[in-house]
Amino acid sequence: MRSSFNTDWGVRPKASPFAELRGPNNTLEPATLPHDAVISTPRDPSGPHSTGYFPGGVWEYSKSFDAPAEWRDKRVALQFEGVYRDAMVYVNDDIAASEPNGYMEFTVDLDPFLRYGRENNIKVHCRANDDSRWYSGAGIYRPVHLWVKNPVHLVIDGVWVTTPEIDDHGAVIEVAAEMHNDTAHTVTVRLACDIHNSAGETVAAGDIPVTLRPHTTVVARQKLAVSNPDRWSPDQPHLYSCTTSVVEDGVELDQEVTVFGIRSLQLDPGHGLRINGETIKLRGACVHHDNGPIGAATIGRAEERRVEILKTAGFNALRSAHNPMSRAMLDACDRHGVIVMDETWDMWTENKKDLDYALRFEDRWPTDVATMVRKDRNHPSVVLYSTGNEIPEVGSPLGAARAREIAELVRSLDPHRYVTTGVQPMLAIRRLISQIPDLLGELSSDEATDASTLPTVEETDSQGVNTQMVAWAKAKDRLLTVPLIAEGTEEVCASLDVVGYNYVSNRYLIDHELFPNRVIVGSETNVVDLGRDWPIICAHPHLVGDFTWTGWEYLGEVGIGRVGYDDEDQVEPEYFGIVAPYPWLVSHTGDIHITGVRRPASYYREIVFGLRQEPFIAVQRLENAHKQVVYSSPWSWSDTADSWTWDGYEGTAADVEVYSGAEEVELVLNGQSLGRQPIEEFRTKFTAPYEPGELVAIAYADGTETARSSLRTASGPLQLVAESDRAEIAATDADLAYVAVRLTDADGVVHTGANRPVEVSVQGPAVVQGFASADHQSTEPFGSTSCTTYDGQALVVIRPTGPGVVDLTFTADGLDPATCRLTVSEG
Repeated sequence: MRSSFNTDWGVRPKASPFAELRGPNNTLEPATLPHDAVISTPRDPSGPHSTGYFPGGVWEYSKSFDAPAEWRDKRVALQFEGVYRDAMVYVNDDIAASEPNGYMEFTVDLDPFLRYGRENNIKVHCRANDDSRWYSGAGIYRPVHLWVKNPVHLVIDGVWVTTPEIDDHGAVIEVAAEMHNDTAHTVTVRLACDIHNSAGETVAAGDIPVTLRPHTTVVARQKLAVSNPDRWSPDQPHLYSCTTSVVEDGVELDQEVTVFGIRSLQLDPGHGLRINGETIKLRGACVHHDNGPIGAATIGRAEERRVEILKTAGFNALRSAHNPMSRAMLDACDRHGVIVMDETWDMWTENKKDLDYALRFEDRWPTDVATMVRKDRNHPSVVLYSTGNEIPEVGSPLGAARAREIAELVRSLDPHRYVTTGVQPMLAIRRLISQIPDLLGELSSDEATDASTLPTVEETDSQGVNTQMVAWAKAKDRLLTVPLIAEGTEEVCASLDVVGYNYVSNRYLIDHELFPNRVIVGSETNVVDLGRDWPIICAHPHLVGDFTWTGWEYLGEVGIGRVGYDDEDQVEPEYFGIVAPYPWLVSHTGDIHITGVRRPASYYREIVFGLRQEPFIAVQRLENAHKQVVYSSPWSWSDTADSWTWDGYEGTAADVEVYSGAEEVELVLNGQSLGRQPIEEFRTKFTAPYEPGELVAIAYADGTETARSSLRTASGPLQLVAESDRAEIAATDADLAYVAVRLTDADGVVHTGANRPVEVSVQGPAVVQGFASADHQSTEPFGSTSCTTYDGQALVVIRPTGPGVVDLTFTADGLDPATCRLTVSEG
């Protein structure tokens, strides 16, 4: 039996035992898991820019609970889905377990430590150092489960359901159940399996006898047939469930319910990736693990909402960068038909940050691989396992040998999915950088300058991977075509089923000529390249898709995608302009803001994918109209907003971008045509004098209008409006309500220039979990009850504390209040 262990915790900064001799240094603050200990701490301008200037620390979580006397004859364990980082778990002040990886699950056996019939205490110590290239958060940021089992039981995550044979008439379901006998006696039990469809109807059933010797673990398998199966696919994500029971003399000892999908996978360079026999191109997004306004807390509704919005925006695949995806997000991907590239690590044995996981990789990687695969192997959404991101070691012979070793371990644990790695060739061969200018041959003067100013190995190691990427991007069109690239990465690529290319799309066709059996995915790409790359991907079956950096905005790696102007503070020159100074908070690379609002780049992508016919209008921000752009990066999109409301800028020349899949676009301002322009790589640009009213884009093919869209200026009295994503939520630790706050006119047009502070008051069984805008330089704390809108919008996240009615009231100076009511039902 599994139950939630997420409530009634306390948390405080950890003090040393010597300090505690003088009395408790810090009071425990109540906490409901999942919980991020960092997100509520003040940011520090001198803190690490990689984590958004949030400082690190050490925290202690504590919870007391009763262990009934009847547990003495049971097996009791805690399952932690994720603790960041270097977790140490104490039961009644005795060390019970430790886990150095901040993203891997682990289980703690409580039996040796429990005091039955009495109160017991769990303490968890964890820390965040300067050990991450992005915002990691800290604490028990994913759920915790309490398991109470009989001595003869199913091992946790021990049920594995596969579908080895499928056709239109039927499917064979194989259930492999890992069972353990923790008694001193040989026992014979029956293992029963019942398969249910999405309507809950039993479509197959069977049971077999299984004999277990004392203190042994066995795997028992049985095959069941399902007639006329509904297959899982991105368009029709049908799901089944398998109820697996252990029964002895008519008494049920244990039971697990496993959700799975019936679908087949095929992969080859002639057809690409096929699901159920149909070729599919992966329209992918890389996503980090944080949830913006609530930090790293992996609350189930937050994960599902992200998946919903990303799929609506046109993505059909997600890459978990750069760590295993949470159970909640995997479940959501299963339900919504989103394919997953599930990733293990950002580093192996070479540090990318001085205190990162490379310090523990060598002795932990086999355990990490087994943990991830066991957790994720039942999810139909998981199609690819990635064994790393931009690993420098893979360019050496021994590094490539390690890559093969890891890939083979993954295959031994799950032979039904594919193995990939995000290869960045310039990192892989960086020790040979000095040879590259000689290999380039005759260069133009500009290219020669770019090549000669490439940072040395020592410089790039000290400045970080993103700095290397920017420096190399200056000459990448020539650098990435040199033979050394193919030679230096051939062995690691040969060990993979699908080779992930990070920022090297100009090798897609070159390498197909050199390695015709290689299947390639753009595992990390820039949106600015999509208009060029996507038609090539669609035309060549050996290219199975594209994963942009990034689909969803994330905390940390501040400003790597910003556009900088000449009136802003300059950053240190050694960072090549890509690291933004405090108070920058986010990377500014996401298609979708941390609030869930789509940026113009998202609509551009949707058009390139062929999923949107209407043109999209994006206006470069008029407050920067006369400024000089002094830096941007390969991750930068234009500094635009989908707004035609720019009070005070009347008469200013506005650069208007229009995205479209048509041949040409006409721009019309207040009924007057500003001309037609051809579309190149799905975009074009007009210059228009700003005047309030309506701006219309009309798309044409063969001279005939195919679609149009418009922007209107917000006018008249300003209104404050509030709207929840759902009117009813559940009183559980996994649910949330997301309430959008907007400043609009009477017709609902958002006034992007009328920003002001908004206060929220909550009446009823709920609390504010986070309140934020999309302001990339906000200094307002996320946990506050007030927030200043950005582009006329903000978002409050409400977490229920019990059943009942919750009334939210929003107020802003000079405006009528806005209200929103939520019903919280029993969980």
